Amino acid sequence: MNLIKKGAVALLSLVLLGFLLAKSYFGPEIKTYTGPRILVDNNTSFIKTADAIPSSKMTYGHFLEYLDMGWVTKVDLYENGRMAVIQASSPELGNRPQQIRVEIPAGASQLITKLRNSNIDFDAHSNKVDTPNIGNFILPLGLLGLVFLLLRPRMRRGGDSAGSGPGQAMSLGKSKNEFEMDKNTGVIFDDVAGIEEAKEEFEEIVTFLKTPEKFTAVGAKIPRGVMLVGPPGTGKTLLAKAIAGEAGVPFLSISGSEFVEMFVGVGASRVRDLFKKAKTNAPCIIFIDEIDAVGRQRGAGVGGGNDEREQTLNQLLTEMDGFEGNTGIIVVAATNRVDILDSALLRPGRFDRQITVNLPDVKGRLSILKVHARNKKFSPEVNLNTIAQRTPGFSGADLANLLNESAILAARQKTTQITSNDISSSVDRIITGLEGNCLKDSRSKRLVAYHEIGHAITGTMLKDHDPVEKVTLIPRGQARGLTWFTPEEDQGLISRGQILARIIGSLGGRAAEEVVFGDAEVTTGASNDIMQVTSMARQMVTSYGMSQVGPMAFDNNTNSQIFLEDNKEGENTLILDTTSKIDKEVQEIVNYCHEQALSILNTNRIAMDRLVDLLVEKETIEGAEFREILSEYTNLPEKKEYVSFFDKNKKVLTP
Repeated sequence: MNLIKKGAVALLSLVLLGFLLAKSYFGPEIKTYTGPRILVDNNTSFIKTADAIPSSKMTYGHFLEYLDMGWVTKVDLYENGRMAVIQASSPELGNRPQQIRVEIPAGASQLITKLRNSNIDFDAHSNKVDTPNIGNFILPLGLLGLVFLLLRPRMRRGGDSAGSGPGQAMSLGKSKNEFEMDKNTGVIFDDVAGIEEAKEEFEEIVTFLKTPEKFTAVGAKIPRGVMLVGPPGTGKTLLAKAIAGEAGVPFLSISGSEFVEMFVGVGASRVRDLFKKAKTNAPCIIFIDEIDAVGRQRGAGVGGGNDEREQTLNQLLTEMDGFEGNTGIIVVAATNRVDILDSALLRPGRFDRQITVNLPDVKGRLSILKVHARNKKFSPEVNLNTIAQRTPGFSGADLANLLNESAILAARQKTTQITSNDISSSVDRIITGLEGNCLKDSRSKRLVAYHEIGHAITGTMLKDHDPVEKVTLIPRGQARGLTWFTPEEDQGLISRGQILARIIGSLGGRAAEEVVFGDAEVTTGASNDIMQVTSMARQMVTSYGMSQVGPMAFDNNTNSQIFLEDNKEGENTLILDTTSKIDKEVQEIVNYCHEQALSILNTNRIAMDRLVDLLVEKETIEGAEFREILSEYTNLPEKKEYVSFFDKNKKVLTP
């Protein structure tokens, strides 16, 4: 009722405003021109100046005489040329400028031509006066009424919302999630590859959504929530969409960061709104991406925590507890920081299952490549199996990006098919960065060549080291040269010998500089290698128990807590003694590996010089060619042969 009264008052105000606007359309009109200001009266047929009424009138014949004598300076024509107001100055008028009115006869068609020939300034004016029109009144009133009609629904929404105030302010608590009410998300299990174990876990969820009676008949309850855990790009979101696509149910998706804003209580309100929509569209799937944005452990951090985020989390916990059994609403969440989530969120009854989505192995990468290769054209020599072997540590998103970059590179080169060189260049670009200009043949180029050949020789001569794929002097990113090592297979477990081999291989570049140029000519090019070597050696001591200190762990978390607690007597002495032992062991490991690298390079000095000359000339040496030349000077350890992009006579796997 109050809204009706307010609407009536607003409408009355608009009507009054419309009357005021329409009033301006009535009354006399003032016409402005370049000469004297003229006032046109609607009731009379004569024109008056705004300053003074013209007192003189002249016949048309007299006007022509004035025109021939050159006494007329300006002419203003009115009423379609039937009347004129002239400005003249003549001896008869005392040589004073005068405004004189002249009636132009109907047959005076040559007046304009005569004025032009006499170079008289003339102008024609329209003296038509707009008559009052009811449309001039209706137009502004109609526009204002339309504005009122547009604002009326917002006023109504504001009244229906909880509390009072405008509708926009009260809609802050509404969830902004973009969810698909279509039962077909466009993604099925065939579109998801490389995570077969996770797909098997979700098959029974799909079965429940399709035929829930199979579970209810034996008293089983479907899990209320499933937590997907894994690194970024492994396909967690894609897997959730595939569940909805396979089951044919709506898919409600929202990010965890969208719950929390600057207004207090908005997050909790959006959680309520989200689950309300889910209940009205059950069975369905709710997917919350990056749930760690609101699901962090409560009370953690300096200062206690975030009240708004904790309220949002509490509301989420309450809503999940409010689910009745077998309602058909399944909450799927994804995160890569499961360690920081609140324990109440992971307990049974909320997120019952926790599924880990790891990086794919070589078989999984091959399956992913086949999926993303469906709509792409490859040359016959492309081998997807070789690509899968060369891309350890790549996620599904990385592999999709790899093939897309390869297609872009092929299009840039104006080719119709993706070649092996395109894929190889894309891999190098993704891992190390854009390709730069190679160094000119100089001392710096040879120094970089010795550095990279040092890496390659030490890695090749160690049985536990990964095989060399290629050595190049083409800069990429911050590196002036690169030596590529490709593992034989995905290594979930790494032995002590493999770690030591990697440390020796990393020190091979620095050792080559010392062998060839001496200690005085050692450069800063090995700074990154030294950092990696130190890190690996320290992990051997503090995390893996691979040292004389013994099988004890001194990880970062334990160390940080120990160093913060210095209140107990004698603890500082224990800390200093432990850290000194760790540093000593790290130093012994690095020194041992450095001596081994120097020994390998001194033994193969002749082969190193030949390989450097070849590398400076070709700028890139492929792994097979490198091993063939090196085998002429020494016996190579037996390793699994690796098929590179550049190797010929390889088996082709059609995408």
